[in-house]
Formats: sequence, structure tokens, C-alpha cells
Amino acid sequence: MRNIDVSKLDLKESIVNIRRVTKVVKGGKNSRFSVTVVVGDSDGHVGLGLGKSVEIPEAVRKASEDAKKSLITVPMVGTTIPHKTLGVFGAGKVLIMPAAPGTGVIAGGAARTVLEYAGIQDVRAKSLGSSNAGNVAYATIAGLKQLKTIEEVSALRGLTKEEILG
Repeated sequence: MRNIDVSKLDLKESIVNIRRVTKVVKGGKNSRFSVTVVVGDSDGHVGLGLGKSVEIPEAVRKASEDAKKSLITVPMVGTTIPHKTLGVFGAGKVLIMPAAPGTGVIAGGAARTVLEYAGIQDVRAKSLGSSNAGNVAYATIAGLKQLKTIEEVSALRGLTKEEILG
């Protein structure tokens, strides 16, 4: 995978979830905030990051930096994705399916945010397994990473596009 130049992209960010986490130590409890942030340019680039800190704004900043480091390019066919895929992260599974033009983004919660920030306009997604927003978001990213266009598949197999399609 090649790196994506963040400075050339017009990235927007959105908080997927904020959780208060506690660590029990000898002196008592240490409370922190864990924040999951999705960044994207709505044009095929999306990233997801996690940040932890004592204060929420600092956790959001850390998560945003982490998300920018993990940007991926999403292959698209028109306004949808090339094929059906299943993304898995932990117990979270997200089934992502292409949809006809005009369908819109039919997805719930964290999966919807990730797909919208990736710039996919017509897609259906179903969250299976975990309902944890962080796991669902990471599973959606895992599913988007698996996508390949017909050109990429034909190059991998050493066949022409027509031979693959039949």
C-alpha cells in the first residue's frame, strides 16, 4: 500500500464514540476518555483512529492524528462499491453490499458514518455480531480494505477484463 498525502486532501472528521474508561490502581481509580474518530474526504479516502487521554479534546486530537495515519483508498464503481464484502474486527462483522444508483446509504450507526466519509453514496450494510460502535467501525474499514476493482483482479489473475466477466 502506498501512503496517502494528507496535506493535499480536504479531510472532515467525526466522532464515532466517546467512552469513559477506568483503570484500577493501588491508589484508587484512574479515569480517562477513549475516543474513536473517523476522517474522510468524501472522495474515496477514509481513516479511523483511537485516542485516549484524561481530557476529551486531547483524546479527540490524538484519535484524529491516528486516523490520518491509517487512511485508505476505497475503490468505487460510480457511486457504489465493486462487489459484496464482509468486514470482521473482533466480534464485529459488517456485511457491505453494492446498491443501485439513488438508493443512498442504508447502514446504521458507526458503519454509516464510515461509509459516508468514504464518499460512497449508494450502498447497503448490515451489522452482524457485536454492536460495539468501535468494533463496527473497524469492521467496516476492514471490509472496505478487501474491495478490488475488476482491473485489479484481472491484473492479479493475468486475464483480460472480458475473460473474468464471462
